[in-house]
Amino acid sequence: MESPGIILAFWVLSAITVAGCAMVLVAKNLVHALVFLVLAFLGMAGLFLTLSADFIAVAQVLIYAGSIAVLMVFAIMLTPLAARDNANSLYLLPALASGLGIAAIVSFVALVTPWGELQGDALAQNDPPTTVAIIGDLLLGRYVLAFEVASILLFFALLGAIVLVQERGSRESQ
Repeated sequence: MESPGIILAFWVLSAITVAGCAMVLVAKNLVHALVFLVLAFLGMAGLFLTLSADFIAVAQVLIYAGSIAVLMVFAIMLTPLAARDNANSLYLLPALASGLGIAAIVSFVALVTPWGELQGDALAQNDPPTTVAIIGDLLLGRYVLAFEVASILLFFALLGAIVLVQERGSRESQ
């Protein structure tokens, strides 16, 4: 059995994640909704840590809570001020129905799956190894060319976004 601290952390992080997701739906201001989305991303990273998935937790923080959130801030700031409200749309009821349907399917699968529990020494023998060193060795060894090409591609995408923002700013000032 896992320690009570990990179980408590799992439930607290689950509550933070679900509350952040719910507040994204409720928030009328788009910037506030983005802050709650970042909170949900950070809660998910904490949940990955409780599952001993350390690399995925760090990737969640860097990619989603960092990069995607910054991208969304740029998108929000580039939209006209009148279009920044988080108003309900025609798709609210279909989205709610499909979300509830997916939640029902996931719940059904979780309830009917025969989950086996590891006991005593089997739990200690089956602890997952840390993955950061293995992935780091692969990224800086076998896949270094793909890693560098991806970084150059992202650099040029950032450079293109900066050029587009400068062009738009110069057009608006004229």
